[in-house]
Amino acid sequence: MSAYRCAAAALARDEPLAGTASTVRAFLLVENAGPWGTDALRDARLPDEVKDGLRTRSAAAGVRTLLVRRHAGTDPAPGIRVFAAWADPDEPWMETSTLAAPEVLLSLDLDALGRGESPGLTPVDEPVFCVCTHGRHDACCAELGRPTASALTASHPQHTWEVSHIGGDRFAANLLVLPDGLYYGRVTSEVAPGLAATHLDGRLDLDRLRGRSALPFAVQAAEVAARRETGATGLRDVRVLSVERDGAVSVVRLDVLGTAYDVRVRRSLGDQRYLLTCRAQRDNPVPEHEVLDVSPVTSGRSSSAGSSTPSPPA
Repeated sequence: MSAYRCAAAALARDEPLAGTASTVRAFLLVENAGPWGTDALRDARLPDEVKDGLRTRSAAAGVRTLLVRRHAGTDPAPGIRVFAAWADPDEPWMETSTLAAPEVLLSLDLDALGRGESPGLTPVDEPVFCVCTHGRHDACCAELGRPTASALTASHPQHTWEVSHIGGDRFAANLLVLPDGLYYGRVTSEVAPGLAATHLDGRLDLDRLRGRSALPFAVQAAEVAARRETGATGLRDVRVLSVERDGAVSVVRLDVLGTAYDVRVRRSLGDQRYLLTCRAQRDNPVPEHEVLDVSPVTSGRSSSAGSSTPSPPA
Protein backbone atom coordinates (compact mmCIF):
# COMPACT_ATOMS: atom_id res chain seq x y z
CA MET A 1 0.00 0.00 0.00
CA SER A 2 1.40 3.38 -0.97
CA ALA A 3 2.12 6.01 1.68
CA TYR A 4 -0.58 8.62 2.25
CA ARG A 5 0.18 12.05 0.80
CA CYS A 6 -1.96 14.93 2.02
CA ALA A 7 -1.33 17.18 -0.99
CA ALA A 8 -2.46 14.51 -3.46
CA ALA A 9 -5.57 13.87 -1.37
CA ALA A 10 -6.48 17.57 -1.17
CA LEU A 11 -5.98 17.94 -4.92
CA ALA A 12 -8.10 14.86 -5.63
CA ARG A 13 -11.01 16.31 -3.64
CA ASP A 14 -10.44 19.70 -5.32
CA GLU A 15 -10.03 21.57 -2.05
CA PRO A 16 -10.04 25.34 -2.78
CA LEU A 17 -6.90 27.38 -2.14
CA ALA A 18 -8.49 30.78 -1.49
CA GLY A 19 -8.79 31.75 2.16
CA THR A 20 -6.16 29.36 3.52
CA ALA A 21 -3.06 31.53 4.14
CA SER A 22 -1.66 31.50 7.67
CA THR A 23 -2.60 34.72 9.47
CA VAL A 24 0.65 36.53 10.24
CA ARG A 25 1.85 40.12 9.88
CA ALA A 26 5.35 40.07 11.39
CA PHE A 27 7.93 37.65 10.01
CA LEU A 28 11.56 37.03 10.94
CA LEU A 29 13.58 34.86 8.56
CA VAL A 30 16.81 33.41 9.94
CA GLU A 31 19.33 31.71 7.69
CA ASN A 32 20.15 28.21 8.88
CA ALA A 33 21.49 25.48 6.60
CA GLY A 34 19.96 22.69 8.66
CA PRO A 35 19.15 19.89 8.74
CA TRP A 36 15.76 20.95 10.10
CA GLY A 37 13.96 18.71 12.58
CA THR A 38 10.20 18.31 12.96
CA ASP A 39 10.06 21.68 14.74
CA ALA A 40 12.68 23.64 12.83
CA LEU A 41 13.49 26.32 15.39
CA ARG A 42 13.34 24.01 18.42
CA ASP A 43 15.56 21.43 16.72
CA ALA A 44 17.91 23.86 14.95
CA ARG A 45 21.65 23.48 15.32
CA LEU A 46 21.94 26.69 17.30
CA PRO A 47 23.12 27.29 20.88
CA ASP A 48 20.32 26.36 23.28
CA GLU A 49 20.18 29.83 24.80
CA VAL A 50 19.81 31.35 21.33
CA LYS A 51 17.00 29.17 20.03
CA ASP A 52 15.16 29.10 23.36
CA GLY A 53 15.44 32.87 23.69
CA LEU A 54 14.39 33.41 20.09
CA ARG A 55 11.33 31.18 20.49
CA THR A 56 10.26 32.90 23.70
CA ARG A 57 10.79 36.44 22.41
CA SER A 58 9.13 35.71 19.06
CA ALA A 59 6.02 34.36 20.75
CA ALA A 60 5.82 37.31 23.13
CA ALA A 61 6.19 39.84 20.31
CA GLY A 62 3.77 38.13 17.91
CA VAL A 63 6.51 37.46 15.36
CA ARG A 64 6.58 34.33 13.18
CA THR A 65 10.21 33.20 13.09
CA LEU A 66 11.10 30.89 10.21
CA LEU A 67 14.36 29.29 9.12
CA VAL A 68 15.58 29.79 5.56
CA ARG A 69 18.43 28.42 3.48
CA ARG A 70 19.61 28.55 -0.08
CA HIS A 71 18.76 25.60 -2.29
CA ALA A 72 21.19 22.67 -2.38
CA GLY A 73 24.24 23.35 -4.49
CA THR A 74 24.22 27.09 -3.89
CA ASP A 75 27.49 28.44 -2.53
CA PRO A 76 26.96 29.68 1.04
CA ALA A 77 27.79 33.28 1.93
CA PRO A 78 29.54 34.14 5.21
CA GLY A 79 27.45 35.19 8.21
CA ILE A 80 23.78 34.66 9.07
CA ARG A 81 21.34 36.46 6.78
CA VAL A 82 18.16 37.68 8.45
CA PHE A 83 15.04 39.36 7.07
CA ALA A 84 12.45 41.23 9.13
CA ALA A 85 9.17 41.71 7.22
CA TRP A 86 5.93 43.52 8.08
CA ALA A 87 3.22 42.13 5.79
CA ASP A 88 0.79 45.02 5.95
CA PRO A 89 -1.77 44.63 3.14
CA ASP A 90 -1.37 48.26 2.03
CA GLU A 91 2.18 49.26 3.05
CA PRO A 92 4.40 46.19 3.47
CA TRP A 93 8.10 46.57 4.13
CA MET A 94 11.17 44.46 4.74
CA GLU A 95 14.63 44.95 6.21
CA THR A 96 17.70 42.74 6.18
CA SER A 97 21.12 42.27 7.71
CA THR A 98 23.93 39.74 7.92
CA LEU A 99 24.87 38.79 11.46
CA ALA A 100 28.32 37.66 12.51
CA ALA A 101 27.22 35.12 15.13
CA PRO A 102 24.03 33.36 16.31
CA GLU A 103 24.10 35.23 19.64
CA VAL A 104 23.40 38.48 17.79
CA LEU A 105 19.91 37.15 17.04
CA LEU A 106 18.96 37.87 20.64
CA SER A 107 19.71 41.57 20.16
CA LEU A 108 17.14 41.99 17.37
CA ASP A 109 14.26 44.27 18.36
CA LEU A 110 11.41 41.81 17.89
CA ASP A 111 9.04 43.93 19.99
CA ALA A 112 9.35 46.73 17.44
CA LEU A 113 8.82 44.31 14.56
CA GLY A 114 5.71 42.92 16.25
CA ARG A 115 4.31 46.47 16.43
CA GLY A 116 5.02 47.08 12.76
CA GLU A 117 8.02 49.30 13.49
CA SER A 118 11.55 49.06 12.13
CA PRO A 119 13.90 46.83 14.13
CA GLY A 120 16.80 48.91 12.84
CA LEU A 121 18.06 46.76 9.97
CA THR A 122 18.69 47.83 6.36
CA PRO A 123 15.60 48.44 4.17
CA VAL A 124 15.35 46.24 1.09
CA ASP A 125 13.14 46.81 -1.94
CA GLU A 126 13.32 43.40 -3.61
CA PRO A 127 10.96 40.60 -2.48
CA VAL A 128 11.97 37.13 -1.38
CA PHE A 129 10.36 33.94 -2.67
CA CYS A 130 10.28 31.33 0.10
CA VAL A 131 9.46 27.75 -0.87
CA CYS A 132 8.58 25.34 1.92
CA THR A 133 10.83 22.24 1.70
CA HIS A 134 10.47 21.15 5.33
CA GLY A 135 10.34 17.40 4.79
CA ARG A 136 10.78 16.44 8.44
CA HIS A 137 7.53 18.28 9.15
CA ASP A 138 5.61 16.92 6.16
CA ALA A 139 6.74 14.68 3.31
CA CYS A 140 4.75 16.63 0.70
CA CYS A 141 6.74 19.78 1.45
CA ALA A 142 9.97 18.01 0.52
CA GLU A 143 8.71 15.95 -2.40
CA LEU A 144 6.84 18.82 -4.04
CA GLY A 145 8.72 21.80 -2.63
CA ARG A 146 12.26 20.88 -3.61
CA PRO A 147 11.64 20.73 -7.39
CA THR A 148 9.92 24.12 -7.14
CA ALA A 149 12.81 25.57 -5.12
CA SER A 150 15.24 24.22 -7.72
CA ALA A 151 13.31 25.81 -10.60
CA LEU A 152 13.02 29.16 -8.81
CA THR A 153 16.69 29.12 -7.87
CA ALA A 154 17.55 28.67 -11.53
CA SER A 155 15.29 31.52 -12.67
CA HIS A 156 15.53 33.93 -9.70
CA PRO A 157 18.60 32.92 -7.65
CA GLN A 158 18.90 36.09 -5.56
CA HIS A 159 15.25 36.11 -4.56
CA THR A 160 14.78 32.44 -3.72
CA TRP A 161 15.08 30.67 -0.36
CA GLU A 162 13.91 27.40 1.05
CA VAL A 163 11.83 27.94 4.20
CA SER A 164 10.68 25.87 7.15
CA HIS A 165 7.02 25.03 7.82
CA ILE A 166 4.68 27.91 6.89
CA GLY A 167 1.30 26.14 7.13
CA GLY A 168 -1.00 24.34 4.72
CA ASP A 169 1.10 21.26 3.96
CA ARG A 170 -1.76 19.82 1.88
CA PHE A 171 -1.36 22.68 -0.61
CA ALA A 172 2.30 21.91 -1.38
CA ALA A 173 4.32 23.14 -3.05
CA ASN A 174 3.78 26.27 -0.98
CA LEU A 175 5.35 29.63 -1.77
CA LEU A 176 5.47 32.62 0.59
CA VAL A 177 6.29 36.00 -0.96
CA LEU A 178 7.56 38.66 1.42
CA PRO A 179 7.13 41.43 2.36
CA ASP A 180 3.61 41.20 0.88
CA GLY A 181 2.69 38.11 2.90
CA LEU A 182 1.28 36.37 -0.17
CA TYR A 183 0.76 32.63 0.15
CA TYR A 184 0.57 30.56 -3.02
CA GLY A 185 -0.25 26.85 -3.20
CA ARG A 186 0.26 24.03 -5.69
CA VAL A 187 3.16 25.92 -7.25
CA THR A 188 4.80 23.35 -9.48
CA SER A 189 8.31 23.64 -10.85
CA GLU A 190 6.83 24.35 -14.30
CA VAL A 191 4.83 27.41 -13.22
CA ALA A 192 7.08 28.81 -10.45
CA PRO A 193 9.42 30.93 -12.63
CA GLY A 194 6.46 32.53 -14.41
CA LEU A 195 4.69 33.23 -11.12
CA ALA A 196 7.82 34.95 -9.79
CA ALA A 197 8.14 37.02 -12.95
CA THR A 198 4.47 37.98 -12.67
CA HIS A 199 5.00 39.16 -9.09
CA LEU A 200 8.06 41.21 -10.03
CA ASP A 201 5.86 42.80 -12.71
CA GLY A 202 3.46 43.87 -9.95
CA ARG A 203 0.70 41.32 -10.57
CA LEU A 204 -0.82 38.32 -8.77
CA ASP A 205 -1.44 34.76 -9.97
CA LEU A 206 -5.09 34.31 -8.94
CA ASP A 207 -5.20 30.62 -9.85
CA ARG A 208 -2.73 29.72 -7.10
CA LEU A 209 -3.24 32.51 -4.55
CA ARG A 210 -4.16 31.20 -1.09
CA GLY A 211 -4.42 34.69 0.39
CA ARG A 212 -2.64 37.56 2.16
CA SER A 213 -1.34 36.60 5.57
CA ALA A 214 -2.35 39.93 7.18
CA LEU A 215 -6.03 39.23 6.53
CA PRO A 216 -8.47 36.85 8.25
CA PHE A 217 -9.46 33.78 6.25
CA ALA A 218 -12.87 35.09 5.14
CA VAL A 219 -11.30 38.36 3.97
CA GLN A 220 -8.62 36.46 2.05
CA ALA A 221 -11.34 34.55 0.23
CA ALA A 222 -13.25 37.78 -0.43
CA GLU A 223 -10.21 39.48 -1.96
CA VAL A 224 -9.54 36.58 -4.32
CA ALA A 225 -13.23 36.46 -5.34
CA ALA A 226 -13.39 40.20 -6.02
CA ARG A 227 -10.21 40.07 -8.07
CA ARG A 228 -11.56 37.20 -10.14
CA GLU A 229 -14.85 39.01 -10.66
CA THR A 230 -13.19 42.23 -11.82
CA GLY A 231 -9.95 40.96 -13.35
CA ALA A 232 -7.89 43.14 -10.99
CA THR A 233 -4.48 41.48 -10.65
CA GLY A 234 -2.26 44.40 -9.57
CA LEU A 235 -0.63 44.07 -6.14
CA ARG A 236 -2.33 47.22 -4.83
CA ASP A 237 -5.55 47.08 -6.86
CA VAL A 238 -7.66 46.06 -3.82
CA ARG A 239 -8.02 47.60 -0.34
CA VAL A 240 -10.12 46.39 2.56
CA LEU A 241 -12.56 49.09 3.68
CA SER A 242 -14.55 47.25 6.35
CA VAL A 243 -15.63 43.86 7.62
CA GLU A 244 -19.05 43.16 9.13
CA ARG A 245 -19.93 39.83 10.69
CA ASP A 246 -23.25 38.18 11.43
CA GLY A 247 -22.68 34.70 12.76
CA ALA A 248 -21.00 32.59 10.10
CA VAL A 249 -21.37 35.25 7.37
CA SER A 250 -18.88 38.05 6.81
CA VAL A 251 -19.60 41.03 4.57
CA VAL A 252 -16.28 42.36 3.32
CA ARG A 253 -16.29 45.78 1.66
CA LEU A 254 -13.39 46.25 -0.72
CA ASP A 255 -12.14 49.10 -2.85
CA VAL A 256 -11.26 47.62 -6.25
CA LEU A 257 -9.57 50.21 -8.44
CA GLY A 258 -11.77 52.94 -7.02
CA THR A 259 -15.07 51.03 -7.01
CA ALA A 260 -16.52 49.62 -3.80
CA TYR A 261 -17.68 45.99 -3.72
CA ASP A 262 -19.38 43.96 -1.02
CA VAL A 263 -18.38 40.31 -0.85
CA ARG A 264 -20.41 37.95 1.34
CA VAL A 265 -18.51 34.94 2.63
CA ARG A 266 -19.92 32.11 4.73
CA ARG A 267 -17.63 30.04 6.92
CA SER A 268 -18.49 26.45 7.72
CA LEU A 269 -16.91 23.13 8.55
CA GLY A 270 -17.41 20.56 5.84
CA ASP A 271 -19.39 17.41 6.50
CA GLN A 272 -16.47 15.20 5.55
CA ARG A 273 -13.36 14.65 7.65
CA TYR A 274 -9.87 14.03 6.27
CA LEU A 275 -6.25 13.55 7.25
CA LEU A 276 -5.00 17.10 6.68
CA THR A 277 -1.26 16.39 6.87
CA CYS A 278 0.88 13.40 6.01
CA ARG A 279 1.66 12.91 9.72
CA ALA A 280 -1.94 13.32 10.95
CA GLN A 281 -3.21 10.59 13.25
CA ARG A 282 -6.91 11.39 12.98
CA ASP A 283 -9.37 12.90 10.51
CA ASN A 284 -10.48 16.52 10.85
CA PRO A 285 -13.13 18.64 9.12
CA VAL A 286 -11.95 21.13 6.51
CA PRO A 287 -12.88 24.79 7.10
CA GLU A 288 -14.74 26.16 4.08
CA HIS A 289 -15.22 29.77 3.01
CA GLU A 290 -18.02 29.92 0.50
CA VAL A 291 -18.36 33.15 -1.46
CA LEU A 292 -22.08 33.85 -1.68
CA ASP A 293 -21.92 36.91 -3.93
CA VAL A 294 -19.75 39.78 -5.15
CA SER A 295 -21.71 43.00 -5.71
CA PRO A 296 -20.74 46.58 -6.55
CA VAL A 297 -21.95 49.01 -3.89
CA THR A 298 -24.70 51.29 -5.14
CA SER A 299 -25.29 54.77 -3.77
CA GLY A 300 -26.95 54.70 -0.37
CA ARG A 301 -26.52 50.96 0.05
CA SER A 302 -25.10 49.60 3.28
CA SER A 303 -24.38 46.03 4.24
CA SER A 304 -26.39 44.60 7.12
CA ALA A 305 -24.62 42.43 9.66
CA GLY A 306 -24.06 42.14 13.37
CA SER A 307 -20.66 43.69 14.04
CA SER A 308 -18.40 46.00 12.11
CA THR A 309 -14.68 46.70 12.11
CA PRO A 310 -12.93 49.38 10.00
CA SER A 311 -10.21 46.98 9.05
CA PRO A 312 -9.56 43.25 9.57
CA PRO A 313 -7.44 42.05 12.49
CA ALA A 314 -4.16 40.26 11.91
